[in-house]
Amino acid sequence: MPAAARKKDTAPRAWQRMISGRRLDLLDPSPFDVEIEDIAHGLARVARWNGQTRGDHAFSVAEHSVVVLDILEELYAALAPKWRLAALLHDASEYVIGDMISPFKAALGVNYREFEDRLERAIHLRFGLPPKMPQDVKRKIKRADVICAYFEATQIAGFSHAESVKFFGRPPAGLEVTIDPKPVKQAQIHFLERFETVLREVEGR
Repeated sequence: MPAAARKKDTAPRAWQRMISGRRLDLLDPSPFDVEIEDIAHGLARVARWNGQTRGDHAFSVAEHSVVVLDILEELYAALAPKWRLAALLHDASEYVIGDMISPFKAALGVNYREFEDRLERAIHLRFGLPPKMPQDVKRKIKRADVICAYFEATQIAGFSHAESVKFFGRPPAGLEVTIDPKPVKQAQIHFLERFETVLREVEGR
């Protein structure tokens, strides 16, 4: 057997079999192997804050994504539907790589960020979004994301109000958000329902 063939046979597996049956190449993800059902299934089973939250259920990334969309719609009601879809999918790559806390991401460095970016590009292309979002839209989504983190931190993650303000800033005056961790299946269904609603608006249906 040629050396090249032997090397290929012994190379470590770099793909993951998804619940849909798709085989996603983790090093070179294709939009054709991205399915929203896999994303919803995975995100509903990934816990925010490494699971260190109060309550009978973890607060999933699927729920977090829906709350971020709610906040974005509250703050920027005129934002185009495609950017609202981008907000719902802002953490979609975590259906593959999990939700690493920010300090750990910083410790891992740029290689992790590049891996995350490749997966995000594939997800965006799959659902008709540009590979890279305009900076203005990205800032709006990030703002909603950080506001959501403030409410998560104070309501379920054990942060004091002062700590939350220090790390995430004060939320806009008058904005009230309730963080209510749900069972996995309920979180998964809710995420898919919001996805279908926003996608219909994107497609003008």
